[in-house]
Amino acid sequence: MKGTKRSWSVLILTASVWLMGCENTTTDGAVGSHAVFVDSVLQSMTLEDKVGEMTQLTLGAIGVGKPYKLVEPQRLDTAKAYDALVTNRVGSVLNCGNHEHTPEKWHEFIAGIQHYAQQKESKIPVLYGVDAIHGPTYTTNAVLVPQQIGLAATWNEDLVRENAENTAAQIFGCGIPWNFSPVLDLGRDPRWPRFWETFGEDPLLASRMGVAMVEGYQNGEVPIAATLKHFFGYGFTLSGNDRTPAWIPERELREYFLPSFKAAIDAGAMSIMVNSGEINGIPVHTNKWMLTDLLRDELGFEGVVVTDWEDVKYLYTRHMVAKDYKEATRMSIEAGIDMCMVPLDFGFTEALLALVREGSISESRIDESVRRILVMKKQLGLFETGGMPPALEDYPNREEFEDDAAQAALESITLLKNEGQNVVDPVQPVLPLGKSGKLFVTGPTAHSLNALNGGWTGTWQGRDTVYNTPGMPHLVEALSNRFGIKRVVSEKLSMDFETAEIDRVIRAIERTRPDYVVLALGEMPYTEIPGNDEDLALFGNQKALIRAVHKMGLPTIGVFIEGRPRTFDDVEPFMDAIVMAYLPGDFGGDAIAQVLEGSYNPSGRLPFTWPRHPSSHVTYDHKHTEEIGTDFYTNGFNPQYSFSHGLSYSSVEVTDLRLEQTSYDMGDTIHLMVGLTNVGDRITNELVCVFSQDSVASITPSVDRLRYFDRVMVGPRESMSLSVSLPVEELSFINAALQEVVEPGAFSLRVGSKTVAFNVNE
Repeated sequence: MKGTKRSWSVLILTASVWLMGCENTTTDGAVGSHAVFVDSVLQSMTLEDKVGEMTQLTLGAIGVGKPYKLVEPQRLDTAKAYDALVTNRVGSVLNCGNHEHTPEKWHEFIAGIQHYAQQKESKIPVLYGVDAIHGPTYTTNAVLVPQQIGLAATWNEDLVRENAENTAAQIFGCGIPWNFSPVLDLGRDPRWPRFWETFGEDPLLASRMGVAMVEGYQNGEVPIAATLKHFFGYGFTLSGNDRTPAWIPERELREYFLPSFKAAIDAGAMSIMVNSGEINGIPVHTNKWMLTDLLRDELGFEGVVVTDWEDVKYLYTRHMVAKDYKEATRMSIEAGIDMCMVPLDFGFTEALLALVREGSISESRIDESVRRILVMKKQLGLFETGGMPPALEDYPNREEFEDDAAQAALESITLLKNEGQNVVDPVQPVLPLGKSGKLFVTGPTAHSLNALNGGWTGTWQGRDTVYNTPGMPHLVEALSNRFGIKRVVSEKLSMDFETAEIDRVIRAIERTRPDYVVLALGEMPYTEIPGNDEDLALFGNQKALIRAVHKMGLPTIGVFIEGRPRTFDDVEPFMDAIVMAYLPGDFGGDAIAQVLEGSYNPSGRLPFTWPRHPSSHVTYDHKHTEEIGTDFYTNGFNPQYSFSHGLSYSSVEVTDLRLEQTSYDMGDTIHLMVGLTNVGDRITNELVCVFSQDSVASITPSVDRLRYFDRVMVGPRESMSLSVSLPVEELSFINAALQEVVEPGAFSLRVGSKTVAFNVNE
């Protein structure tokens, strides 16, 4: 965070409380340091107090109006708030009332809620949570950063950490100490509508990015609590649709889907949200093996486990494993949840009270969960501040955070293709465009700031233009600002444009005679079930637009603004340059413009494998049998673009790859020397990835596994050496006995096109 020191007394107090409990950044240390205080509070609580602490309602349940349609301007309903927070002792509130609010309105809400909390006998403050997943997504005029898939494309942990810290400062300034972020599900099936909320398909990349985000939220100048979502295996459903069944063997769960969560737990994450779906026929909210045996006993997690939206109720209304709310509540409590995101009524509260009173659930089990919740509240300083928001005059200026957000957008932009245009110059790449020539810009995402930001922006689906950040440009505006208004001509298209509108675009191109055509393609915002789409192909009308423009014989640049890779193999040859922008946030329009202009040398690299066809969802770390072609001889793995692919305006080549030795024992560290040469004339932010190959293993080995990555700046025409240290143990995999092992034998390491071989001894 590149801001000035703030003199927030409440922040200083909160930070000191945090440090007392988190010297070792583990939940275990924090729990131990607060044990005496928390036990004293717990002993004074009634059963009703305790069950209330385990209950979480949405803001819509205590506001004036109906839950999904509150009366504007929004305000607390006196009777509803008193009933929830005083009579029923509800300990947590979440969400935003269906749209963003000013910091002033947030202060009004939080202060009002804590006012009611002080009226109950226990006076325990309410814990407020919100989905601030790419900056403060529900705060007016806050700084919005790229969505996680874009952050993953930067491969820059420091930048992820900085932006998370900035997010923490802004939402804490609203009085909100708990963030439902990061998403640590893997994006291994691009059909999944929450794919863009992930850090991509690889466990190592997701682990390192996740740890950075947790550290940014929890260890910065203004700490808030992070939430790991969604424990675990959520994004790998059979259908690709949200909240549908998954079938994942335990070995695969441990190999691919667990590492990111384990890494973030080890980094001290304070809370976890449960997977809304079912795995192998068992809803995760009822899975004691996952939520207790694995999460608590094996991984040592001592933080708060919260359900997702209505998921306890869904156990009997969707999953059909419980006969009623009471049985569903019993099953989820026995499995290991601590807090239920109810979020609209008191069904959970009533059911849990009845279960304890009849002896089906012991009060000691309730105490376990409540103790964790109280520890979290203590860690966040709520008992010292009463949960009241800091002074409004101390709310941070957005200028403090803009540079980090803009840099993240820049570093995320990924140049996928850059070739010569046959009519103009068959050799010279189209990009960068430089300072001359006229641009014609069109496409369904060209005039949309919503498209740049994606879901969970202002509103749940992120589609309402009224909540766009004032003054932030969409792509056409950004290009006009960067290139000059006289050089940019545009035609607006809706997402569902028809053939007649394509004809209008072609006539406009003929009339304006541009030097280049920029096609802004992709998707409008979505998330969760409304984003389900079983066909990954680029929309037919967008393909028709590409074909029609291609016939004009002009250099054509495709800019994809989207959260998942839509396939376009049949029209790929008709675009001379292709840019993937992901969902880059408020500063994304200018970031794209800088890359096209050439004032920024693109450095983004794909955090996923881009499929060539809608039904081919094979990841980079596939098995050898997945490479068998239809003739049994050719390589059948043929993605549109490979994992970690991305171009720059200078090319960095791997010129040397050497090991100090060719034989290693268990416990040794492999020292790898990587020689790099920039053959171009521009400084380049190069991504260096080290992939391993296991020649023979007891479990069929992957063709490639990412074991190390780093970013290095390589100057024009510069040659340099990078030293990589890789412990032998990091070549491990999960074997049939569910053990993490390194088996002796032959291995190799690959960087770029160069490979070195070595052996690991018994």
